[in-house]
Amino acid sequence: MASKALRKRLNKRSDSKPSPSNSSTMPASWPPHLNNYRKTSVIFSVLLILSVFGLLGVSSNMWRNLKHDAVSTPVYSIEVVNEFPHDPQAFTQGLLYAGNDILFESTGLNRRSSVRQVALRTGKVEVLHEMDDSDFGEGLTLIDERLFQVIWLKKTGYIYDRNNLNKLVKFTHQMTDGWGLATDGKVLFGSDGTSTLYKINPQTFKVINKGIVKFNGHEVHNLNELEFINGEIWANVWQTDCIARISPEGGSVLGWILLPNLRKELIAAGNSGIDVLNGIAWDSNNSRIFVTGKLWPKLYQIKLHPIKKNLNAGDIEELCLRAAIHF
Repeated sequence: MASKALRKRLNKRSDSKPSPSNSSTMPASWPPHLNNYRKTSVIFSVLLILSVFGLLGVSSNMWRNLKHDAVSTPVYSIEVVNEFPHDPQAFTQGLLYAGNDILFESTGLNRRSSVRQVALRTGKVEVLHEMDDSDFGEGLTLIDERLFQVIWLKKTGYIYDRNNLNKLVKFTHQMTDGWGLATDGKVLFGSDGTSTLYKINPQTFKVINKGIVKFNGHEVHNLNELEFINGEIWANVWQTDCIARISPEGGSVLGWILLPNLRKELIAAGNSGIDVLNGIAWDSNNSRIFVTGKLWPKLYQIKLHPIKKNLNAGDIEELCLRAAIHF
């Protein structure tokens, strides 16, 4: 556009004739060598300006490519393998698979929080521990015969006997809040709603190590429910339909799982009261992955499929990253 307008202005200038008022001071015709000089100057100016615009265009494209380069981190979609009933009143905060088609679940909301044992196939709550009204249940994990749970907006948690859900002890941790818990069987991994992933001693509850989870140079805030799967930490990112696959050493994002269709299909089926995706469980013996959400009427067994189409980092940032939330 700019170069076309410039050409129009140059054309008008070269086609114009001296006005009568200036005819006495301007020659009737230019000497040949001046005509050649003028033409050469005009051509040079046009080429120079076009070159500048060309360089600007190349620079702009290079910047866009640098800013939104093709994402090198693996990205996965999901296939639903099975659907199971899930209590639509359960505000799911922690979820784990304990073998023999048994799930343990921690639910939130004040005066409605609980720890429960659930039958996978039927969704029936088989054992229920109702929590104190002042406690808002959050992440849950299992080491041997003990269930560990953290509480929202508090630096405390509880240990329960997995066989009857009797409360054994209250503990204090060093995270800034309690959101998610997972384990590799030896240590606890915790999240507090920030971008920090904690490694915690399950005997003393002291922080062994911690790291900031990042993707493409950006912190991944709002890490929520956690699960340890094949040497990785999988984390729901609150307020998104994304699961981040995180290295427990250093906190780099190893991959992304995109699950927007689950919530969309539930809403399309008339489940307008559901909340966000939250809850990951892993059956290590049978390599089964289960996911659900807060107030969801279904729990899903899923299978991952790599997304082959080109996605850029900007697409993932828009889908899976959110600003930090402070309560």
